[in-house]
Amino acid sequence: MPSNKEYLDYVLDLLREVNGISYKKMMGEYVLYKDNIVFGGIYDNRFLIKKCSYSESLNLKEIIPYPTSKGLYLIDIENPDEIKEIVLNLVKDLKE
Repeated sequence: MPSNKEYLDYVLDLLREVNGISYKKMMGEYVLYKDNIVFGGIYDNRFLIKKCSYSESLNLKEIIPYPTSKGLYLIDIENPDEIKEIVLNLVKDLKE
């Protein structure tokens, strides 16, 4: 089931405290970027982030969004400040 624009808008609102956020629609889903670094996406109206050493330390639920995909972690937090901290640390780890 493709993700809808309303859910994208909801996630973008949660990310409002993070500068440099952009997205691209791909095959009915949305890939999320921070300063041109892919950090996650929206799949089946679920906000998922990439796996790395930082995100693995968060004890989040792992999701396989489609059959050939690597696992991603589900973000079910609704606090923009917590999400900002997660995204900034995640992107920092992905850069390294």
